[in-house]
Amino acid sequence: MTSTVFITGATSGFGEACARRFAEAGWSLVLTGRREERLSALCEELSKQTSVHGMALDVRDRQAMEAAIATLPPEFAKLRGLVNNAGLALGADPAPKCDLDDWDTMVDTNIKGLMYSTRLLLPHLIAYGKGATIVNLGSVAGNYPYPGSHVYGASKAFVGQFSLNLRCDLQGTGVRVTNLEPGLCESEFSLVRFGGDQARYDATYAGADPIQPQDIAETIFWILNQPAHINVNSLEIMPVTQSWAGFAVERPNKA
Repeated sequence: MTSTVFITGATSGFGEACARRFAEAGWSLVLTGRREERLSALCEELSKQTSVHGMALDVRDRQAMEAAIATLPPEFAKLRGLVNNAGLALGADPAPKCDLDDWDTMVDTNIKGLMYSTRLLLPHLIAYGKGATIVNLGSVAGNYPYPGSHVYGASKAFVGQFSLNLRCDLQGTGVRVTNLEPGLCESEFSLVRFGGDQARYDATYAGADPIQPQDIAETIFWILNQPAHINVNSLEIMPVTQSWAGFAVERPNKA
């Protein structure tokens, strides 16, 4: 049986690294991305290694997702893997200073976009059966609060609970679900969060030896290739340089 993986947000970062890793292993690919030019170039490149079907769309657009998935070519329709990678963080200011439009965008992408792709593709994963796997990209921000995380962290907490609930509903289908929760990772994701501020991006990773997109791709490849009777419920990974800070305590001056 041909192994096919569906990857959202494949035009940069984790998604692109996953596409390259699975292509290297000979898997067929269904790739989505908002940036049509980037997606076309990636599909053209990887089609020299394997079968590739690209879909230029935004996971937030439910109608576009429904139409694209309904017309998947038969050779790509039975999925062994779904990598729900599309997601973003916007801004790192405290909640009172945030743009409400940014909050909407994070909810629409990280929660609703993931919901759409999952629900629409469940029949294709169930058709594959035992060994089919959904990997949802969560974050340590879904487990640990930090200033400026507000809606981003809350959206990733949703991903964690949604993944656990899916496991219950998929009992008996053979379909597995993993919530992968990375810590400090160096990718275009952070440049988007900082509004293109390259200096701030560089300062974030300077000397930290952060996780790279290729590390995430290798981890996801490992998850999907575990024996079919094993489910990795959640996996939290950080660079060795990253750990946890203490609690913040306000000490107002006494009158």
